[in-house]
Amino acid sequence: MDPAVSARDGETIIRIKWARGLAGFGSAVRHCAVGAGIFGDRAASVKHPHGLEDQNFDELFTTDKPVIFAFHGYPALIHKLTYRRNNHDNIHVRGFRDEGTTTTPFDMVVLNNLDRYQLALDAIRRIPRLADRVEKATARYWTSMERHKLYISEHGDDLPEVRDWRWSA
Repeated sequence: MDPAVSARDGETIIRIKWARGLAGFGSAVRHCAVGAGIFGDRAASVKHPHGLEDQNFDELFTTDKPVIFAFHGYPALIHKLTYRRNNHDNIHVRGFRDEGTTTTPFDMVVLNNLDRYQLALDAIRRIPRLADRVEKATARYWTSMERHKLYISEHGDDLPEVRDWRWSA
């Protein structure tokens, strides 16, 4: 099983869909929606109703696979909550970095490295069997970012495929 990709919001679900299309890894990547509270250790499971015992945590996030977590808070919190977990060294957190200004909604996630393109690239870089795709994916990432920046600079709004995206079952 490849990395577990964590999702808590619609934009993150879009990131997963985009990653699957970019790398062609389809359903080979597990993803799940979780709240940060489950990252706490056994003591946290007593104090917090969503904290997980080690065995449950390992079943959900594995003991040896990369985990990419998109968190709309400070990444250090997740690292602090997981430092005693078996797979701590493989947990990669993208989160709020105090970046941004008056801009578009999607540009705010871009500025904080939480956008679909960055998270997809993170996944591709961490899946060993996709090593031959990293260079192409990186080039595609930078092309997407350049297109994004040019569009918002000219139009003051997000790209139509970002702004108008709707969930389809």
